[in-house]
Amino acid sequence: MFNRTKNLRLSVIKQMELRASRYPDVVSLAQGIPGFDTPECIKRRVELALKRGVVSKYSLSPGLPELRELIELSLARENMFYDWQKEIIVTAGAIEGITAAILAITEPGDEIIIPSPTYTSYREVINLAGCMPVYVSLDENRGWAFDLDKFEKAITEKTKAIFYCNPNNPTGTIYAKEQLLGLAKLAEKHNLFIICDEVYKDFIFDAEGAKPPRFASVNRGGLAPFSLGEVPELRKKVIRVFSFSKPYAMTGWRIGYLHSDESVVREILKVHDSLVTCAPVISQYAAMGALEMGERDLKKFVKDFKEHRDFACSRLDKLSHIFSYAKPNSAYYVFPSFAKALDGEPRPDSWKFALELLDKAQVAVVPGVAFGPNGEGHIRINFGRSKEDVGRAFDRMEEYFDKWKN
Repeated sequence: MFNRTKNLRLSVIKQMELRASRYPDVVSLAQGIPGFDTPECIKRRVELALKRGVVSKYSLSPGLPELRELIELSLARENMFYDWQKEIIVTAGAIEGITAAILAITEPGDEIIIPSPTYTSYREVINLAGCMPVYVSLDENRGWAFDLDKFEKAITEKTKAIFYCNPNNPTGTIYAKEQLLGLAKLAEKHNLFIICDEVYKDFIFDAEGAKPPRFASVNRGGLAPFSLGEVPELRKKVIRVFSFSKPYAMTGWRIGYLHSDESVVREILKVHDSLVTCAPVISQYAAMGALEMGERDLKKFVKDFKEHRDFACSRLDKLSHIFSYAKPNSAYYVFPSFAKALDGEPRPDSWKFALELLDKAQVAVVPGVAFGPNGEGHIRINFGRSKEDVGRAFDRMEEYFDKWKN
């Protein structure tokens, strides 16, 4: 009866949040919600639209023309040149854009290669399309880098696309330019699409110390991750997705966009129209406010998140007998291994570890296995919540681990 959903599951992140809601005093560092409110300048833009009475009707399916024009201009500043009329779709968040793209370019039975670890919901979208996710392990010893040989070995006659997020969720890794170009060569060689989710592109914490070719483009006066969307020769193969949720503290507004070549976007638009008709119009005006006036707030968020990152890492250092970790350069997550704590015990179980933290310390995190097989033995901690919450969570973890072996 429910064949379409038989291989689906509720996101592990959402499962943890539901479990956490049973505890009245829980501190959740699980779901990727930033600890800030939507900036006032964005709210004022929405208030103006409400007063003008322009938010109550559908927009065109690809989105408000004036928003798509703003997106075209912002992309041009990042060395990406796409026509707002034919090559940009405003979506109901990144995940709707991803879903529409995968449904448009695949047939049931196709395979899509994703790194491990990577964002947990990708697997469910791929399954929803009737396709098979194929995990390729990232190299933890090299800062969670791509291993291109492993990617090539994973390609079969059924492979349709390679799908990754850059910067990576959950590791905070920024992929080097030469690695991405190597991935592009594989895609060209085997006639594959590349889907890249770049929702965390604005969160760069250590740009001043980075060495080329990790960073390649100028973004808002600073350095930004290189994107395959910048390569004109790849435009018919690259589908790039972005969301306003993270950089502008707009997770509840559900607004994002995707862009690709006209020939690809034409097919994605058919699915997008079937799924949502158009993105919420009130949220489209909020996105306009973000692009028009959100620059100062974004810079403040990045500064604050860097401070949160450094604070969370300092607290992890105090638990070095439990955790080891790679310091993230982006996003607002850290992905520590808890293998040290096992001291020769059997294979790590991140579900068990996370549930014990929740039940006994009332701290919610995400088990690493949610992000793919290579995430086992780790947990994801969201340091983007308020600094007070991050501090309270680590206080509780320190108290819990003091008693853990006793």
